[in-house]
Amino acid sequence: MYIPMRRLILGLVLALAAGCSSPGRGDDLAPQSGLPVENLQIVTHDGRVHNFRVEIADNDASRERGLMFRKSLAPDAGMLFDFKTPQDVSFWMKNTLIPLDMVFIDAHGVVLNVAANATPLSEANIPSAGPVLGVLEIKGGRAAEIDIEPGDKVRERIFGDQ
Repeated sequence: MYIPMRRLILGLVLALAAGCSSPGRGDDLAPQSGLPVENLQIVTHDGRVHNFRVEIADNDASRERGLMFRKSLAPDAGMLFDFKTPQDVSFWMKNTLIPLDMVFIDAHGVVLNVAANATPLSEANIPSAGPVLGVLEIKGGRAAEIDIEPGDKVRERIFGDQ
C-alpha cells in the first residue's frame, strides 16, 4: 500500500509509543467500502484486451489503506491508485494478507514496470521505475498469466480514456 513519508514516520512513532501492541478494531479488518468501482482495460503487447473491475483509491486515506486486510481478490478485480499528478511512488505490503502484482502506470496509461507477487506482510519498499499517475494492484501472479509487461497500455478514465 502507498504510504506518504510523513505519515509513515508519524505511524512508526505512534506505534512505538503504543508499544506496538494495540489490538485491531473489527472495522480495520474489512475491505474499504464506498469506493467507486470502474472498468479498466489492459491491452498487452500482443493486442489482447483484458478487462478488470477496479476500486478507485484517489485520496490519502483510501491510498494508505489500499488492499490491506483482504483475504482474497478475484482474478478480474483490483484497485487503481490515482495520484492525480505524476510522481515517483513506493509501496509496501504491511498488513496485506495476499500476494499482489503492482502495475506502475505513467500519465499516458503506459506500463512502466511490474512488481510481481509482492510478499504479504513485507515492509520492503517496492518503487516505481519513474513518475506514475496510477498504480494497479491485482491478484498475485495475474500479471504473468496475461503477460503484462512495460510498454503495455492501460485504458481508464484517469489516463484520458472515456
